[in-house]
Amino acid sequence: MTDSQTQGRLVIGTQRYSSWSLRGWLPVKLAGLPVAVEVIPLEGQGQTRALKQLSPNGCVPYLEHNGIQVWDSLSIAEYCAEYAPALWPADRAARAWARSISAEMHSGFRGVRSSFPMNLGRNSRALQTELDAETLKDVARIDRIWTETRTRYGQSGPYLFGADFGVADCMFAPVVYRFLSYAVEGLSDVSRAYMQAVAAHPLMQDWHAAADREPETWQLAFYESIP
Repeated sequence: MTDSQTQGRLVIGTQRYSSWSLRGWLPVKLAGLPVAVEVIPLEGQGQTRALKQLSPNGCVPYLEHNGIQVWDSLSIAEYCAEYAPALWPADRAARAWARSISAEMHSGFRGVRSSFPMNLGRNSRALQTELDAETLKDVARIDRIWTETRTRYGQSGPYLFGADFGVADCMFAPVVYRFLSYAVEGLSDVSRAYMQAVAAHPLMQDWHAAADREPETWQLAFYESIP
């Protein structure tokens, strides 16, 4: 894509680590927005100086499209759905369910976030420490969301709402990477099949390949030293 063909830019963080960037990047790609992607190496712990004067909230992802500014991954997803309505289910009941589980993922699950930081360099290796009650509760809740959603709405294809990879899948995509990277146990067969389908999606493969190409100097000890 040349500069003359782009209609803006999407700013994301280190693809090896940035779960929120993945949640913004996926809907932009699914909607086919012709924007350039800029990757800023993260410094960790919210201290990335290059973002402070760039994004309105000082975080990634951040989208500029046709002069419009959009920040926060869920807002970017909603913006993209205006261009690609199939990012949400067509059925009203399914769409309400999709929005509810997407918002729940966006605002919750602190146990999973803290216990399983996203690191695409970690290859299916379980934590060497015992999981706390909050994390176990989060894992069980996510497993229930995936299993119930697939059972209710996902019979027409491999994703949460069937054949289309939508916003809800985008919100949970980093969790799929986390659960696979940390070899999380106790998940239903339905959830495990769903994770394999998400991980095999071409865009997820593209993201992982880009993460593998990142310079080693971008790696952070905080993430790499987790046993």
